[in-house]
Amino acid sequence: MLPIVLVLLDGLGDRAHDVLGGRTAGEAAATPNLDALTARGSCGLLHGVGPGRAPSSEVAHWAMLGYRPDEFPGRAVFEALGRGQEVSAEHVFAYAALRPAERRDDGWWLTGRPHPERDAEQTAGLVERCNGIEIDGLTFSLEHVWRGESVLRISGGADDRVTDTDAFFRDRHPVLRPRPVVPEAERTARACEEWSREVLRRLEGEPFNLITLKWFGRPRAVPSFRERHGLSGSFAAESAFLRGLGRCVGLEPIEAKLDLGLVAERLDAGDSFVYVHDKRVDEAGHTKDPQQKQRAIEELDAELSALPTDRAIVGVTGDHATPASPEVIHSGDPVPLLVAGPGVRADAVTSFGELDCAHGILGQLRGSDLMPVLLNAADRPLFLGSRPTPVDGADGYPAKELLEPLI
Repeated sequence: MLPIVLVLLDGLGDRAHDVLGGRTAGEAAATPNLDALTARGSCGLLHGVGPGRAPSSEVAHWAMLGYRPDEFPGRAVFEALGRGQEVSAEHVFAYAALRPAERRDDGWWLTGRPHPERDAEQTAGLVERCNGIEIDGLTFSLEHVWRGESVLRISGGADDRVTDTDAFFRDRHPVLRPRPVVPEAERTARACEEWSREVLRRLEGEPFNLITLKWFGRPRAVPSFRERHGLSGSFAAESAFLRGLGRCVGLEPIEAKLDLGLVAERLDAGDSFVYVHDKRVDEAGHTKDPQQKQRAIEELDAELSALPTDRAIVGVTGDHATPASPEVIHSGDPVPLLVAGPGVRADAVTSFGELDCAHGILGQLRGSDLMPVLLNAADRPLFLGSRPTPVDGADGYPAKELLEPLI
């Protein structure tokens, strides 16, 4: 059986742009290394959660790693875990962001954000001023992270099924009222609204006077990556929330960007799964400059000349599309997928891009199909019809200890 290496180029998918001759940034980019890998492997298109659906990174990653929506704990839990905080299912978590806001006729509007260095000391002090507020039996505890942003921990029997107050587009919508998604969350939603008003009172007259909330969640018991797929290893990413996601499923979090030297080290150490993430293509997509996204893809391709396809199954794909235009955050467009390595069949595709990969042998897949495809290529598919593992939703052979005989 072979180890698996997954290279995740965040925001890789795109839409066609006139400035690029009606091509996506990936199609227009000169990618000799990815093209060579494509010519030796199997290709397809991947929809993170389904055709036309525009997922956030954490939602797409969760599906692509073989986990179900009902198991998803919420991004705030990942943010806490990625920063070394301990979490408990007794608490509800949210991500809290200190911001400047002004009162207008139709509500409070955000007007910017703190500077990460110049305002660091002041924002930390303002966050601490709002720490420990108690409302209706719920205690709101803030742990400052950076730039006035914090992980909020709500204790006292809160419900995580509450909507965000952060409208995301500060130039389009005012700060929102938290609403319960289910009747059982009514108490928590009311307390979050009162907490938001209390924060405004405590910070009145300050340059940063409001704290938004988003990504509510609660830790949930889920099978580890080893239990579900029979794999163990590492999860390398610069983003704290992604390292927290890795920690959540039992993969060793490593703070690093794309580094093929690190991949080789982890394989040498015996990892059966190595995940490496790079954010540069996504960041370029958010500039809304197609040519800048094209350049970012070309820059990354230059770093992909030594992928270990001689001793591992290597998958290269993205989690979602971040179009370089128009003004959307993410879109529901598919991303290219290639799988290469020992024994992987080469199809007729020779260029890495959406239109070319659409002709590949893998066809069009959903995020939940990714791990079974990689496991199959690595000679690790779970033989359906037999019951070698009690783990719900298992895709690969179970961990060794589950197969040990009775003593």
